[in-house]
Parts: sequence; C-alpha cells; structure tokens
Amino acid sequence: MKPKLYVILGSHACRTGMLLLEHKGIDYERVELPTGLHPFGLRFRGFSRKKAPARNVGGRRRPQMLATADRMGTVPALRMNGDRVETNREIARYLDSRQPDPPLFPSDPERRSAVEEAESWGSETFQMAARRLVLTAGLHPEVLIDHANDGRLGPLLFRSEWVRLQGTRMIARLVFRANKDAEQELLGSLPDQLDRIDAWVESGVLNGDQLNAADFMIAPSLALLSYRSDIKPELETRPLLQLIDRVLPEPT
Repeated sequence: MKPKLYVILGSHACRTGMLLLEHKGIDYERVELPTGLHPFGLRFRGFSRKKAPARNVGGRRRPQMLATADRMGTVPALRMNGDRVETNREIARYLDSRQPDPPLFPSDPERRSAVEEAESWGSETFQMAARRLVLTAGLHPEVLIDHANDGRLGPLLFRSEWVRLQGTRMIARLVFRANKDAEQELLGSLPDQLDRIDAWVESGVLNGDQLNAADFMIAPSLALLSYRSDIKPELETRPLLQLIDRVLPEPT
C-alpha cells in the first residue's frame, strides 16, 4: 500500500512532513483533513497520542483545547508499512530507519548533534512562534500579503478567505493564545531567533551541501513568516533567505 501522509492545508508543520518524504524519493498519497477537525479524522483512522508531549504556548501551560487535540492526534501523521507515526521528529527517524539513503542526518556524530539541536529548537520553539505570529495577523488581516490566499505554502488553513479569517481568529483565541499582547512579545523576540538561524546557515548546519532534517523543519516556519508584510522585508536581508529559496521557492 502506498504510504499516506495526513495533513491540513497550508500548514508549515505539515509541509515539513512532505519535504521529508520527498527528500527520500518516496511516492506517497497526501490526505488533506479539514482544519480544526483533523484530530477527529486521525482518531478515526487509528492514530492516538495518549502520552502527547506538552507544547509550549508562550511559556505557559497549554490551553485545554490544544491538550485535548494533541492527545487525539496531530498532523502531519504518516501511515506506512502498517505503521502509524506522528510528529516530524518521529517521522524523520522512522524514514531513516526504513530507507537510509539519502540520509536526513549527517553520519559524523558532532555534525549530527548540531543538526539535531537545530531540529529540536525548530520544532519546539520556532515552529510555535511562527504559527502564533501569523495567527495574530487575524487581528489586522491587512498585514497578510494577499490575505494569505497564496504564498510559499499555498493558501493557509482554509481555501475560503472569509472562512480563513473567522477560523484563524477562533483558533488564535481558543487554542494558541495568539492575541495582541502575544504579538508584541513574539515580534520582540523574533530578531534573536532569526540571528540564531543565520548563524546555523553561515556555519553549514543549515543549507549545507546536503539538506537535512533541520533544514526541512525550519524552512517552512520561515516560509510561513513571509506571509506577513511587516516581516517579509526583514527575511529578505538575511542569509537565511538562501535556505527558504532553496527549499520553498516563491510560487511563479
């Protein structure tokens, strides 16, 4: 049976899962679940994360709705060879164990450790920061280029512009605490985060000769931030732009 990757529309986390499979050259079927209802869709298909790790939402305990959704299942989720695998970090290691070439991690232990550090930070910290920053744009949607109808990740979350506006406002408020105060805090911390990514690019941990799991983890979050008209110009002045353009070029 062809592997199936369960995703939601325009998700930066889900694009990471897609990139991991494409890096391996694995022919797979992409199954798009309805945004917001995807945990139910995963549970129906046999996925379950009874011991889901707590995601950090602004340094505070995650909202109950997010905790419940995480326990039911999270995207991307991979079904392959009869196995069910969730979260990008687990998917990356599963794929390397089943199909070693081309690898997602360097063979040299020191370089692998550096890539795993970047991958972990990209998953646990930067991915959530990018998500919340774009969700807060629902408070003033004019900041989203083309109202997020298109971009490096395609339309975000919903195909309908009106549904996207209403849906993201609800998700921002109830699930991810993406409000006006959070926006200012996140914008204030963003330069340091981008500096960190630039340093990894310049050292070759990211955007090296061979792309790796950390590249595929971080590039989609940068691509998501490029939907904000107040952040995109900053991205375009930095070394990290090379990574975004290489992994997720602008649509033509």
